[in-house]
Amino acid sequence: MTRFIFITGGVVSSLGKGLSSASLAALLQSRGFSVRLRKLDPYINVDPGTMSPTQHGEVYVTDDGAETDLDLGHYERFTGVSSKQSDNVTTGQIYSQVITKERRGDYLGATVQVIPHVTNALKEFITKDLNGEDFVLCEIGGTVGDIESLPFLEAVRQLRNDLGEKNTLFIHLTLLPYIPTSGELKTKPTQHSVKELLSVGIQPDILLCRCDRVIPKEERDKIALFCNIDSRDVIAALDVNTIYQVPLTFAAAKLDERVCSFFKLKNKKKPNLSKWKKIVRRISKPKGEVVIGVVGKYLDLIDSYKSLVEALTHGGIANAVKVRIEWIESEIFEKRNPWRTLKNTHGILVPGGFGERGAEGKMQAARYAREKKFPYFGICFGMQMAVLEAAKNLADIKNASSTEFGSCKDPVIGLMTEWLQDGNLQKRQEGDDKGGTMRLGSYECLLSNGSLVRKIYKSRRIFERHRHRYEVNIKYREILEGSGLHFSGLSPDGILPEIVEYAHHPWFVGVQFHPELKSRPFDPHPLFTSFIKAANNHSKFGY
Repeated sequence: MTRFIFITGGVVSSLGKGLSSASLAALLQSRGFSVRLRKLDPYINVDPGTMSPTQHGEVYVTDDGAETDLDLGHYERFTGVSSKQSDNVTTGQIYSQVITKERRGDYLGATVQVIPHVTNALKEFITKDLNGEDFVLCEIGGTVGDIESLPFLEAVRQLRNDLGEKNTLFIHLTLLPYIPTSGELKTKPTQHSVKELLSVGIQPDILLCRCDRVIPKEERDKIALFCNIDSRDVIAALDVNTIYQVPLTFAAAKLDERVCSFFKLKNKKKPNLSKWKKIVRRISKPKGEVVIGVVGKYLDLIDSYKSLVEALTHGGIANAVKVRIEWIESEIFEKRNPWRTLKNTHGILVPGGFGERGAEGKMQAARYAREKKFPYFGICFGMQMAVLEAAKNLADIKNASSTEFGSCKDPVIGLMTEWLQDGNLQKRQEGDDKGGTMRLGSYECLLSNGSLVRKIYKSRRIFERHRHRYEVNIKYREILEGSGLHFSGLSPDGILPEIVEYAHHPWFVGVQFHPELKSRPFDPHPLFTSFIKAANNHSKFGY
């Protein structure tokens, strides 16, 4: 029987519900249980695809083409379980479904209300598309007390009644601040947060208290008394040096043990956390350091590049080095020579993005890497800017541009209007809705013989996740290859360029897809592993 664990948060946002959910799932896996993780987002947007990355963070894309919350990236990285479209839902999606049903008469003339129609839709989402997993962990986005999250909380309250108390567990993540002037951990925020949760009919079974130090017995007992739980279920969620230490701290605090005790479950096998200890050891005791200059345009919120940061860390783990990121606003290269900024880095990465702002600066970064023989990694928009740079400066296509920036004489980058997805022809045009209309999800790519990427992947056929609506124009392939830029990866039909590289460069690769989405701490993505290796060599020997 599948058991459900609901994770809520209180007091303030960004306490780490997603990371806590992923860490607990990893611990349950170590005990031999199968897991599934889901995220319920209260915002009214249908998905995060049209939201500003500086407000919401990165958009995480699944194999089956869902634009989802960045927490699903944590889920995949910590558990290795691939997320699906059915693992993330928003208020906007739920209301869209409910309104569609009402319009076609499915409710038989009933007055459509939050209860039961919206809550029923939420319950259906939480319990559908399961494959006999031992545990489903559902994270409720937002903060308890927010008006947006009330239908979600009501739905999971009802589910406890529907499924039974023995099959549902509530974990509440809250803040336990330390006040230096009084020298005390303050329990009141936690008490008030639990009171808020009780007001909607939910009694938490376990409290995760985010804090920077061990909780003294007196404070632990106080929290237990006022929050109606066993003191053993007051667990410190301590600050850590690396997120990959969280499963170890939770294990030390016996979180997984308390969960199993609640459900009256015995271990399927003895927990083995050796792989997590190895990862933490590699991160904390590197054999060297490389500096990667990330030339981006959404630096106001670094979570815009969350998976990218983790993938670089994974590449560092694979090479036993620490990766230090220098965040560089791309627009500065429109005002000054990149040399002053990039000369002290060991590799340059230009990530994805949208819009013309900062494009020229990204092209300058690509040019610097090409001319100075710096390792260069262009992802999505970063690949497109490398291609435009080559078109302008090597192929002498002076009017080369992207139709994303407006009409142009030489559309080296253009809007994709047709592509195959699962054997079906997808069509798009300029005036289509923005949401959910990109080339999304996992697609096949064929690598050319003798190419650098063929050696890196050790395979001719790969599958990677995409999120883009503009693509390099295949009509310019011949002239670009004649100038030295090799198209080393193409879609199976040979129409869509997926990878470009320079044959006589130590390491210069541009990819249209997002490899960072498939990188894991225990299975670093080969492109990031190779890129960090090249950067490490550059730091030691130069070129």
